[in-house]
Amino acid sequence: MSVVPEEAETVSLSFPTGFVWGAATASFQVEGATAVDGRTDSIWDEFCRRPGAVAGGDTGEPGADHYRRFADDVDLMSELGLGAYRFSVAWPRVRPDGGAENGRGLDFYDRLVDGLLAKGISPWATLYHWDLPQALEERGGWTVRDTAYRFADFAESVVARLGDRVDGWLTLNEPWCSAFVGYASGRHAPGVRSESAAVAAVHHLLLGHGLAMERIRAAAPVVPAGITLNLFPVHAASGSAADQEAARRIDGLQNRIFLDPLLRGGYPADLRSDLAPYGLAELVRDGDLDLISGPIDLLGVNYYRSYLVAGGGTPDGPSEWVGASDVEFLTSGKPRTDLGWEVEPDGLTELLVSLHEQYPDLPLYITENGAAYPDRLGPDGTVRDADRVAFLDGHLRAAHAAVSRGVDLRGYFCWSLLDNLEWAEGYAKRFGLVHVDFETLRRTPKDSARWYAGVIERNGLT
Repeated sequence: MSVVPEEAETVSLSFPTGFVWGAATASFQVEGATAVDGRTDSIWDEFCRRPGAVAGGDTGEPGADHYRRFADDVDLMSELGLGAYRFSVAWPRVRPDGGAENGRGLDFYDRLVDGLLAKGISPWATLYHWDLPQALEERGGWTVRDTAYRFADFAESVVARLGDRVDGWLTLNEPWCSAFVGYASGRHAPGVRSESAAVAAVHHLLLGHGLAMERIRAAAPVVPAGITLNLFPVHAASGSAADQEAARRIDGLQNRIFLDPLLRGGYPADLRSDLAPYGLAELVRDGDLDLISGPIDLLGVNYYRSYLVAGGGTPDGPSEWVGASDVEFLTSGKPRTDLGWEVEPDGLTELLVSLHEQYPDLPLYITENGAAYPDRLGPDGTVRDADRVAFLDGHLRAAHAAVSRGVDLRGYFCWSLLDNLEWAEGYAKRFGLVHVDFETLRRTPKDSARWYAGVIERNGLT
């Protein structure tokens, strides 16, 4: 079909040869089929059952029914000209309850990967996008070391089955959310509110990454592998000591708590001090940091916005900001998405350039970037999402600005391919390039999907 709208001319930029253009999803958000072919509960299935935990009482059913409709979705990806698809593998399908391997669960991902390859679409797999088996959570979840070893076993099962056909591996998606939003504020599954539990989860997630990388290297040694972090430029509201201190603390908790152990071999000294009351030092055993800081081939960057912070705020309930709940997050008057996030493309350039300057030999991929808007299917059967087109245009320009400054950026995955369950926000917040009617499950490419396809086609970037 023709997918080159006139608006695509707004991005007439030259990205590097071989640049990967794709879209991303996560298993729990799109697959549905939560009790099919041996799958057991994840922490999100359990969390969705809690009254008031998820907007509208929404659950993982139907998701976007991707489990049953993946072949049609792959056809749609092909029609839109996507060069790659980043999906995540559901741990409760592959090792239900965290136990023995389930061949039927692996069979689904076999079919998905084969379907992608048949259409010339590169498969990129994320091993953990937040769907910990509930049975493991009942044994302590990410607050206990054993979960890191169980994750490595899961990774081994997946890579043994798919490693000959997947073009990129990512161990964890946004461990910040898993640790701090899952175990400190409790806004996400498993809904725990304990600062010490969150700090334990940080270390065990990173340990799980290191152990999984060993399994990936053993089974698929030549395939690029790494981790995806959600990273935010952090700015102080002023030059005051209080505001500068607030920025240091938030940058530490959001960014450096993961970047430093992964890429510098240890937790930063200021954070070791900040988090001493929550037991960080006691968690680290001999050899842990060597595992965590083992070489990676790429860093996945999820970017949505920046932070503007000030000191002297008043704590208001459980917070993901362990030891920094008094920091105040300010707005700067920029346009906002449907989630209230300010639209800040320049922050992406800033972030990418900063990462390149600090870690110049590490290839970067934007593994998520997108926006929620209140999309509606019009009477003519179309979805006019001009705000999302403008968002993507601005961020692609920002990415290109980083490339022009020497950043080794090798790909861009739009979040998300499909409207889906937006975690605790339920189905009301729509990030998709493709509209999903959650009553009929009909797919309708939005204007942004055709715009994105046009950018790829017009610039010859497939």
